[in-house]
Amino acid sequence: MTAARNAIVCFGEALIDFLALPASAGEPRHFVEFAGGAPANVSAAVARLGGNARFVGMLGVDMFGEFLMSQLRTFGVDTRYTVHTSAARTALAFVSLDSEGERSFSFYRPPAADLLFREEHFDPQCFADAVALHVCSNSLTEAEIAATTLVGMRLAREHGALVSMDLNLRPSLWPEGFDAAPRLWDALAEADIIKLCRSEADFLIRRAGHHNAMLQRLWRGHARCVLITNGGQPVRWYTRESSGEAPTFRVNVTDTTAAGDAFVGALLTRLVERGVSAQNFDAWLSDEAAIADALRHAAAGGALAATRNGAFAAMPDRNQLDQLLHANP
Repeated sequence: MTAARNAIVCFGEALIDFLALPASAGEPRHFVEFAGGAPANVSAAVARLGGNARFVGMLGVDMFGEFLMSQLRTFGVDTRYTVHTSAARTALAFVSLDSEGERSFSFYRPPAADLLFREEHFDPQCFADAVALHVCSNSLTEAEIAATTLVGMRLAREHGALVSMDLNLRPSLWPEGFDAAPRLWDALAEADIIKLCRSEADFLIRRAGHHNAMLQRLWRGHARCVLITNGGQPVRWYTRESSGEAPTFRVNVTDTTAAGDAFVGALLTRLVERGVSAQNFDAWLSDEAAIADALRHAAAGGALAATRNGAFAAMPDRNQLDQLLHANP
């Protein structure tokens, strides 16, 4: 009997977030270790909501790689296709928050283990039951890992999966003076679902010339749904035929580090719950009520994650998500 197609595969970066917590009187600032990395965060978000989450990537053979593997498994993420290397250490990120919970990053990467994943490390079997593959631009910052990411996106499509991409642009990860735009456009052309925050959309708009030119360039690729988030403002959504906006939830923001990843995780989980696949995705996109339902779940996931510190640790479970949805009918 063929296995049910319900897996959400997340590929790329996994790292340690060291979150700076406020110093007590007379005490120095201290940092707390959290499992993180955007695609790994999405896998944790899916698993917390009861979905079939799978992480594909490379970890260092070190204490941080061991911690990440332990955390992925604790959250219920399938790690059968996660590989390890002793050629580089697991990446680190030091995170500080402002008074409104907005974060800034200081990355210790490259070198890093996740950047050493290559085409031969993909086991095509990892896509056999996949509804979707999710990636972000942090696995585009060097030529070889960028080529590997494109291979993974195409492999997933060949196996009948949707391809999701959160641009998640972190300029400090890119070589100084390097023009990231061509590499970003190449990857965006491979994605069916594209999630941008407002600043990322503005970056692409500047490179394309204007808003409609950006969308038209995305439609020339595989893109069929573009989402633009803007903190607590409504989510703007676009398909090739229509557009609209979806409301968000008002919460007390503590830490926005993983809000976007929780948004994506809840979105993809809801698509699986509603039986959406690559084969019926266009039909689903023609139903604006269905889009509104999925974005409502996504917005709830993102809002709840912003109320807690950390990345994996901030992901809501199904009961918490349902409580927020029911409290805001």
